Amino acid sequence: MTATFTVIGENIHTTRVIRVSSPRVVDVPIPAIAFTDLEGGQRVLPIPEEELRAQDFLEGRVKHVRCAVRLSLQGDPTGDAYLAKMAVDQINAGASFLDVNVDEYSYKLPEQIRAMEHLVGLLLRNCAVPLSIDSSNHEILEAGIRAASGHPAGPPMLNSASLERIGALELAIQAGGPVIVTAAGDSGMPTGPQERVENASRMIDAAANKGIALNRIYVDPLMFPISVDGAFGHHVLDAIRMLRQRFGSQIHITGGMSNVSFGLPHRRLINDVFLVLAIEAGADSGIVDPLQTRIAQVERLDRESLGFKLALDVLTGADRHCRAYIKAARSGAFETPPPVSTRTA
Repeated sequence: MTATFTVIGENIHTTRVIRVSSPRVVDVPIPAIAFTDLEGGQRVLPIPEEELRAQDFLEGRVKHVRCAVRLSLQGDPTGDAYLAKMAVDQINAGASFLDVNVDEYSYKLPEQIRAMEHLVGLLLRNCAVPLSIDSSNHEILEAGIRAASGHPAGPPMLNSASLERIGALELAIQAGGPVIVTAAGDSGMPTGPQERVENASRMIDAAANKGIALNRIYVDPLMFPISVDGAFGHHVLDAIRMLRQRFGSQIHITGGMSNVSFGLPHRRLINDVFLVLAIEAGADSGIVDPLQTRIAQVERLDRESLGFKLALDVLTGADRHCRAYIKAARSGAFETPPPVSTRTA
C-alpha cells in the first residue's frame, strides 16, 4: 500500500487508562501496577494516594501514565523506569515520534507546565526519536517545544495548530520541526469532508506562507467515533482523498486513527481495518499505538475474513448503529486475532 508510513506513538498521555480489574493491577500490599523495566526486572508502580481517591479509580480505571508522571515528579525512580519502558517499547515497535500530552495531569496550568517540562526531559534521556508535543493549551505547547529543542534525533513535532489557534504555527517555526495542522474550524469541529478540506487547506496555506515547507506539514482530518455516526468514516476517508489530490505527495496526512473505535468492543479490529482504508485513501502517517498496530500486519489482513467484513460494514456505514458488529462481538466471533492473508500477490 505505502512504502513509508510514519508512526507517531500515542501512549505517553496522562489520559491513558487501564482497568482496575486488569491483571496488571496488583496489591503489594497497596494497589500498584506490575511492569517489566528496561533491564528485564519485574517492578511495581505504586498508585499514588491522590490517584486512589480520584473519580477515575473509584469508577474502575487507573490513569497509569499520570500515576507514573506524578511519582517521577516526586522523585520516585519507579515512575522514571515506567515511563522510560513505555517510550522505548514504542520506539522498538516502530514509532518515529512519541506524542506527549500532560493536559490531564492537573487542572492548574503551572502544574501542567512543570509536568510537561519534567516529562520531556525524562524522555529525551531515553529516546532515540524526536518528541511530538501535544496540548490544547498554547503555553503548555510552548513549554514542551522549548524543553524538547536541541535533541540529537531532531527538532520536535508540534501537535497541533488549527484555525482556532493559528498562533501555534509560530512555535513550529521556532522549533524548526514538523507540525500537525488540523481540520478544525475557527470556532468548532468540521461537519463533513468538504469543510475538513477547506479548513485544512487554509492551515496548509498559512503554514506555507510562513515558510514552513510542505514536507514538514502533517494534516489531521479529525476522526470521530464511528459509533456516534456511521458517516464519520466516509467524512475522513473522502477528505484524505481530496487533500491528497489537491496537494499531491508533498504533504503528510495523519490523525488519531484509534478515535474511530471509541465505544465499540474489539477496538483493535476496527482500528486496523480503518487504517487499511485510510492508507488506501492516501494517509501516510498515523498517531497510533505501535505495540498494537503493526503496519506490515495491518496491510496483510485477510479481507475475506468475517471480522474484516463486519468491521468494513461498520466503517462504511452499511452496518447501521454497528448492530451486526456488536452482536458478533457478543457471540465471541472475534476472540481470536484477525487473520492475515497468506496470499503473496
